[in-house]
Amino acid sequence: MTEGIAGKVVVITGASSGLGEAVARHLAAHGARLVLGARRLDRLRALTSELGLCEDAAVRTDVTSCDEVRLLVDHAVGLHGRLDVIINNAGLMPSSPLERLKVADWDRMIDVNIKGVLYGIAAALPHMKAQRGGHIINVSSVAGHKVRPGGAVYAATKHAVRVISEGLRQEVKPYNIRTTVISPGAVESELPGSLTEADIAQGMRDFYEATAIPADSFARMVAFAMSQPEDVDVNEILFRPTRQEF
Repeated sequence: MTEGIAGKVVVITGASSGLGEAVARHLAAHGARLVLGARRLDRLRALTSELGLCEDAAVRTDVTSCDEVRLLVDHAVGLHGRLDVIINNAGLMPSSPLERLKVADWDRMIDVNIKGVLYGIAAALPHMKAQRGGHIINVSSVAGHKVRPGGAVYAATKHAVRVISEGLRQEVKPYNIRTTVISPGAVESELPGSLTEADIAQGMRDFYEATAIPADSFARMVAFAMSQPEDVDVNEILFRPTRQEF
């Protein structure tokens, strides 16, 4: 289902690889007007060139900076006159048992996975309120529904995304803004590469190699939520590989 995507102005964070890149490719193929943010500007520019987007569609963005996320969104509005959708996709997963005291990794997950989503919301809301419409899509995880040993902090950040999204859903009803939180299971991305503990990283790589499904599966979920009529608000999507147990 791809109705209603053509012409929509869409901002995507974490767009230089993985889920963000897959969504950019899928939406560009169906006529969306994209502005892409990520830290790796060289990869963003290569992607925008491949997709036939203008050079201005790539903006170096670190989602741990509220100012940089605001500039990304304001840039999209300056280019296209409005903002229809923001996909707060940037995330990382340096999980480890709490007893290993990887405090710097905890801080990074909180900064990217929670604050990055909040900064995207903060950047988008003024524009969407003014135009009385829009769609905010936040990326959680199966880990936002289930916690397993070694994944407490990551699960906490992804549970926070779900809580924030539900609170946002209730608050933005007066402005005709739709909200969706998408919780993927094992989907091919660079997420396992953010693990810093060698033993856990190897286990996660083995799990993804045996289980993960292509990133385009996530892109189709985004397209499904975006394609609904304006009076339909798809609030939450949880999906996994068929073979994934937890």
